[in-house]
This record gives sequence, structure tokens and C-alpha cells, in this order.
Amino acid sequence: MVGMAMNCLGRQGMFYLAAAVSDFYVPWESMAKHKIESASGPLNMQLNQVPKMLFILRKQWAPSAFCVSFKLETDPDILLQKAEAALRKYGMNVVVANELANYKDVVVMVTSNGRTTVRRPNKEDDVEEQLINLLVKMHCEHIMQLNQDHQTCTS
Repeated sequence: MVGMAMNCLGRQGMFYLAAAVSDFYVPWESMAKHKIESASGPLNMQLNQVPKMLFILRKQWAPSAFCVSFKLETDPDILLQKAEAALRKYGMNVVVANELANYKDVVVMVTSNGRTTVRRPNKEDDVEEQLINLLVKMHCEHIMQLNQDHQTCTS
């Protein structure tokens, strides 16, 4: 509902899709209705994949909006490849890639124009402030791309 409602904002809309609750879930029809008895023996559980909605957001609900998604990995060797794949597959404007081991200290912004590494400047500051400033700038550029009035974008 939010995606469709924001469609009227066009290029001025921005989705900051930082929350990935889980990649898997237990379907309602598979949920136990009562307490699971431990005397029954080992427990086997089958999880279903959470449907990916990023493609639908970009193609149907708000195709002109500026979309930022996140990719968190524990394996640094596959992080950037997965971020670039998500950028292409879902049509994101930016994929913010970070490793679980140092997610508070460094992130990599992956775009169709390349990669930008953002590092925490010192122990007192957060990497988020720098990240947000860069994303605001990129969103303004996104708005200006087709803004025929050439109005100034202010943050």
C-alpha cells in the first residue's frame, strides 16, 4: 500500500529499504496449534522463502522512485557480487553492502556507476551520517535528471 501510495511522488519519492526481517518464514498452515511436545522426538521444520517484493516495487508500485536496498553478508568474498546482482536483478538505484563483522564501521554503496566506500570517521561518529548525506545527494541528482524546470534540489 505504501509503495502504490508513493507512486504519485514520482522521482521525488525515496525508499530506504533497510529492514530485512528474515529470508525464511513458517507458513500459517504449518504452525502448531498447541505446544509442541518434547516427548514426540526430534522436531523437523520446513521454512518457506519470504517472497521478494523489490522487483514489484520497482516495476509496478513506484517505478520512478529512488530505491535504496541493503545487502548484509558474513562472507566478505561474496558481498559485493551479491550487491551488484541485487542492483541489476531488482533495478535498485543503490545497494548498500556491509559485512556483519564491521557493519558499524564501513559500508560500500554499489550503483550502476561503480562503488563508493564510506568509512566511520572516528569512534564518536556514525557511518550512517555520511551514508545519509551521500544518499540525499544521489536522490537530488535522481530528481534533477528529468526535472525540466531545472529547479534546485535542497536537502
